[in-house]
Amino acid sequence: MAQAVDPILDPFGAAEASAAALAEATGVERHDLAIVLGSGWQGAADRMGALVAEVPLADLGGFPASSVEGHGSTVRSLRDGSRRVLAFTGRVHLYEGHHPRVVAHAVRTAVRAGCRTVVLTNAAGGLRAGMHVGQPVLVADHVNFTGQSPLVGGNDERLGPRFVDMTTAYSPRLRALARAADPTLEEGVYCGFLGPTYETPAEVEAARALGADLVGMSTVMETIAAVHAGAEVLAVSLVTNLAAGIGGDVLAHDDVLAAAAASADHMGALIADVVGRI
Repeated sequence: MAQAVDPILDPFGAAEASAAALAEATGVERHDLAIVLGSGWQGAADRMGALVAEVPLADLGGFPASSVEGHGSTVRSLRDGSRRVLAFTGRVHLYEGHHPRVVAHAVRTAVRAGCRTVVLTNAAGGLRAGMHVGQPVLVADHVNFTGQSPLVGGNDERLGPRFVDMTTAYSPRLRALARAADPTLEEGVYCGFLGPTYETPAEVEAARALGADLVGMSTVMETIAAVHAGAEVLAVSLVTNLAAGIGGDVLAHDDVLAAAAASADHMGALIADVVGRI
């Protein structure tokens, strides 16, 4: 088990230590691409390459256990042709009480492990007319309604610059590759809320007024950390429910997981196809 380095007090040192522990545990010196799997997406990992090793995140140091049903607590090292892929089977969230730097630790570890591309997936509520449950949507931009950032506090230049341009946070190049894999893919703006409550109808209307098409409780901290570190980001939301006040249904986490599980095979095939084009 890796010697623990606190990702809050020393985010670079923690990522460096976890990346070294990952290399030792997997026997793979460097990985090329990382995928973070959102709620209910775990089955998609089976479509993303041949399994080389699967490591409990707790063995790498700096990773707390996820307390959310539908999220795993391991990272898989996969072989996809000549590429080496890291697949995190779950994530931790701000609403679990974690510091933004802890939420960003997986992405920072992946970058220190060699990944220059980060693929983020999530379950999201759909806001735009015509969206339906089971629909994948490329994230083109985000609105950060959490009021938090993993970059707040003293900056370590080894992680990235003090001030970060977020104009093309969600890589146009990678989005074009995804649309080549599936020309029917739509794009949308993701609004990240703190949670764990689902959004009120008024909050949904506020997000929509600001241009959001999707709402969720993840992804934004990881995107900021990845862009800060110089990695390219592709994010894909799976619409697992219509947001509060739109569909008329009572929102429940079990329904989100069921919708994600029903689409896991399709989503895995889509992500595998996209990864193969990167």
